[in-house]
Amino acid sequence: MLCLGLAACGNLSTTGLDDHDLAILKTMPEETLQEKVDTLIKPMVDTGHTPGVIVGVLLPDKTMHFFGYGVADQTSGLKPDADTLFAVGSLSKGFLAGITAALVNDGTFSWNETLNTLLPPNTPLSADAEKITLLQLATHTSGLPRQPVTPRTLLYFIEYFFDGENFYRHFDTAYILDYLADFSSSTQGQPVYSNVGYGLLGYILEQRTGLSIDELLHQKIVKPLGLKCTGYDPEVLPCYTERAHGYAGDEPKFIPRGDPTPEWEFTHFLRGSAALHSNARDLLRFAAAHIGDPKSRLNAALASNMNIIYPRAKEAAARAWVVDDIDGEPITYQIGIVAGYTSYLGIDSKHKTAVVIMQNSFNWDNTAGHKLLLYLRYHS
Repeated sequence: MLCLGLAACGNLSTTGLDDHDLAILKTMPEETLQEKVDTLIKPMVDTGHTPGVIVGVLLPDKTMHFFGYGVADQTSGLKPDADTLFAVGSLSKGFLAGITAALVNDGTFSWNETLNTLLPPNTPLSADAEKITLLQLATHTSGLPRQPVTPRTLLYFIEYFFDGENFYRHFDTAYILDYLADFSSSTQGQPVYSNVGYGLLGYILEQRTGLSIDELLHQKIVKPLGLKCTGYDPEVLPCYTERAHGYAGDEPKFIPRGDPTPEWEFTHFLRGSAALHSNARDLLRFAAAHIGDPKSRLNAALASNMNIIYPRAKEAAARAWVVDDIDGEPITYQIGIVAGYTSYLGIDSKHKTAVVIMQNSFNWDNTAGHKLLLYLRYHS
C-alpha cells in the first residue's frame, strides 16, 4: 500500500542493492562519468519512466558535474540543467536539521531538551509527548507517526489517487498541538519516519528564536553557503521561470503516467518538513558542506548530523539523514517525494563524493543514486 506520506516516503522508496549489483559495479569496464550517468539515467527517460532528470555529481577534487535528460516542462520542451528549480519534498528535512544543529552549537537549544521546555508554557501534553526530546524529533525516534491517520486524512488520501491533490492540507499547528494532548506511542526511541515530527521541530525553532523558518533558513544555511535558488516560496526565487513541472509517475494511481499533477501547497506548520524548493547546484553545495572543512562551525554542525544515532545495517537513523552500510562502508542519504517530483541526495563521506538526482515525476525506485556513488567508490 502507498504510504500515507507522499511528501516524505524516503524509507519506503527502493534504494537497496544486492550482491549481484555490487559485483557488476565492481567489475564493469571503466567508463567516463558521462557514459556511466548515461547508462543509469537515460533509460529512465527513453522508456517514459519520467519526463526529465537532472543529475549532479561532486567529485573528490571538489568539482561539480551536471547531466540533464528529457524535459523539465513538456509544454516548453525546456531541458533540465543545474539551475532548474524542483520541489524537493523531504530533502527539506536535511536543511531543517542543519538549522537545528547550528542552533544547538550556538547554545540556543540542547539536544536533550523535552517538549515540556521546547513548547510554549501550558501546552497540553500527554505523558508520552512530554518525554519527546529535540534529538528524537530530528532522528525520527520520537514515536510520532508519519502523520495522524484520521477520517479526514483517509478521505483526502483516497481523493489523491484520482486528483493528485495534497492530503496534508489540514495539518496546521492547532491540529497537531491538540493531537499531542492525547498522544501515546509504543515505538518511542525507535526510528519511525514522521512528517509531523519535523513540522513540530520547525514550530519549536520559530518559538524559541522568534524568527520565521524562512529567516532561519536564510541566516543559517542559504547565506553562509552561498545558495542562489533555495527557499520555501518558489515564485520569489530567481530560477522560478525555469522551474520543472511535476507529472504523474508510479503515483497517483489513476492519473496516467506523464500527465501533469497539481503543485502542493503546505500549511506553515509543515513548511520546514516538506515545502523546500531547490536546484541541483545548490543541493550539491549543501552536500559539499557536510564533507568540507571541519574548521567551519557550520560544516561541523552539518557533518555531525550524519552521525548514526540508531544503528542498523540499512536505514540507520541519523539526524534527518539515513545511512546504509554497503560493502562495509556507509552511504548517507535522503529521499524526497512530493506531488510530481522525486529527489535523491547521497553522500559517500569517506570518498568525498556526493550525488543528487531529481526527477519531475513521482517514482519509488531510487537505486540509481546508490549505484552512481558506488561506481565512483570503485572506479575513482
